[in-house]
Amino acid sequence: MQKHLNTYLIYCEKIKNLDFKTLKAYRIDLNQFFDFLNDRKCQFDKDSINIYIETLHDNFKPKTVKRKIASLKAFSSYCENEGYLSINPFHVMKLKYKEPFLLPKTINSSDVQAILKSAYDEQNKATQDKDVTQYTKSQCDRDVAVLELLFATGMRVSELCSLKNSDVDLSARFIRIMGKGAKERIIQLTNDEVITALTEYQKQDKTLDEPFLINRDGQRLSEQSVRQIINKYVKKANLKIHVTPHMFRHTFATLLLEEDVDIRYIQKILGHSSIITTQIYTHVSTKQQRLILEIKHPRNKMLVH
Repeated sequence: MQKHLNTYLIYCEKIKNLDFKTLKAYRIDLNQFFDFLNDRKCQFDKDSINIYIETLHDNFKPKTVKRKIASLKAFSSYCENEGYLSINPFHVMKLKYKEPFLLPKTINSSDVQAILKSAYDEQNKATQDKDVTQYTKSQCDRDVAVLELLFATGMRVSELCSLKNSDVDLSARFIRIMGKGAKERIIQLTNDEVITALTEYQKQDKTLDEPFLINRDGQRLSEQSVRQIINKYVKKANLKIHVTPHMFRHTFATLLLEEDVDIRYIQKILGHSSIITTQIYTHVSTKQQRLILEIKHPRNKMLVH
């Protein structure tokens, strides 16, 4: 079975169009499983998989366990379809376990505003300071672009870092995003301040095929750098909170829902293949819940005094 792993990963890349991060996760998960089998001199069968899953639960969080099992199931199905596996063990296994339901973490609107303001303040200082280097000025322009894009589009940090100059059309006011599974979507840019910020950053001479967001060396901005940029302006805003790039995405979706935007539109904007994924935000929208209960709750029509 292990000898078919490389063939499977090539299939995932070329035929299924899975992205680099997903392929990396598959490779890690499946190599870990085969290391387990080799260490214990086990066969690829139901009993061995059950023991392996028990060790996963002892060492990883439920979400990680779920992913690792999914990686193994997908590989098993591939091997079965290709004739490498006569009996797929997962056909005779019942895997039922509950993953803890965790609400996505969001940022208060006032905190988002404070973060953006701190970035613009730095940009203004760099513009007015005659002694500042051109790199520092362009760095401030880029940081503002990063924060505005995260909040304006709700895109994933991986999608943000993968943007090319050709994906950003400010004259037509839209951005082309390549999402998971090589699925392309278009996000409109409707806020004038966002357009102005991106235009200021785009003044730098770059070819269409180059990354839109770059680091000091002119290379594609990394996801870790985006996290550092966020942390920088959270501190400058004197906020005592931990903010991640994905929290901008959660906040974007939640605030749209609170403004009565149809969840099907939010699904398309976020690039979710299933509306089930988007429905988690219905649990977060406390503003909408409060409004419904204030207006619709039958207790409001009862006079008891």
